[in-house]
Amino acid sequence: MKKEKKRSRRSFIRKSVLAYVAGVSGIEVVLGNGAPPQYATLPTDNALDGKHQDLLILSDKPWVVETPAHLLDDDVTPFEKMFVRNNGIVPEQKIDENTWTLTIGGESAKTKKTYTIQDLKAKFEVYTYQLVLECGGNGRSGFVPQGAGNQWDQGGVSCAEWTGVRLKDVLADVGLTDNAVYVGYYGQDLHPSRDPAKAAISRGVPIKKALEDETLLAWQMNGQPMPLQHGFPLRLVVGGWPASVSGKWLHTILVRDKEHDGTKMDGHSYRMPRLPIMPGQKLSETPDNFKIIESMPVKSLITFPKTGFVADTAAPVRLRGHAWAGDLEVAEVHISTDFGATWQKCALNPPKNRLSWQRWETTVSFAQKGYYEVWVRATDQNGVAQPMVIPAWNPGGYLNNSCHRIALKIA
Repeated sequence: MKKEKKRSRRSFIRKSVLAYVAGVSGIEVVLGNGAPPQYATLPTDNALDGKHQDLLILSDKPWVVETPAHLLDDDVTPFEKMFVRNNGIVPEQKIDENTWTLTIGGESAKTKKTYTIQDLKAKFEVYTYQLVLECGGNGRSGFVPQGAGNQWDQGGVSCAEWTGVRLKDVLADVGLTDNAVYVGYYGQDLHPSRDPAKAAISRGVPIKKALEDETLLAWQMNGQPMPLQHGFPLRLVVGGWPASVSGKWLHTILVRDKEHDGTKMDGHSYRMPRLPIMPGQKLSETPDNFKIIESMPVKSLITFPKTGFVADTAAPVRLRGHAWAGDLEVAEVHISTDFGATWQKCALNPPKNRLSWQRWETTVSFAQKGYYEVWVRATDQNGVAQPMVIPAWNPGGYLNNSCHRIALKIA
């Protein structure tokens, strides 16, 4: 009986949301019956105070909340429109940033040191960078068969401004031995089981990435104190790589003499098959078969207009969005209005700083009435372009960077 009630409620939420989408857009929701049942309008909840009401909940245990593409139109992603991806429970005890400490140690640290946030501010130069954070599973809902995990559409990405000190400066203060190869982080979030002996997540990056200028220990986002949902009072921010390496509620960093072995560093978590496999193929979760995801692939979004837009044939349609390419810069962006038969080059702005996304814009005229799709395709500085179809299948449903598309109706 309880299971039946849960199914009925999920079905009601799904049908209600799809009916609303169809009603406001005037366009039938294609394949609506296959939409993820958890896509529901965001409720009022203290854990998500201040978030935009149109964000979409993928999970509430832990919180995973997606931003629809049209809400990502800002050059700098504001707090209220930023996606949320937690692996554990947000710290429940009252946090005092004045007493919060960060400890850095590990096998390959010459010393072990503990810093307050005030120590970091006083001892090291402060920097601000605009950095892309994107969930490794962004776009997962496109894979068939379904990949394991939250079924993201395209909204698990943001590009906010982060302020803090460079991790490399703090590591220099601690001192590194010659055998340092990795760093790993630990945060204060609780494991979903509430077992204090278990870490919700503890990932890391190779020492080379840790020592990049843009890898920050941040206490501000968009010029304001770090929001609780995004890691208050201190978090690691590593742009261009899966957002899971940017640990929230940061209290410990270990400098390792080996690849970090924390929670979600094993199996196929945030890993891709080393060789192409068939869709649905089962693969032994060994290091021989899987490699850790590092730099994210080239990708782009159409952020204006919103899918379902209705325009007049007499008026050109202005299009815009963002493009990014992990550790690289985007070289070109093109759009197509004829299902990829021809492509039109867009104006592309340079990034504000390395590892920031780039604004693209263009104008398109339509000669006749009817239904159209706009596709966007970015190409990185190495000449690698987004695929027009879903890329190679993998068990985790990672790295879907196929072309984003929206529907238009010319009246």
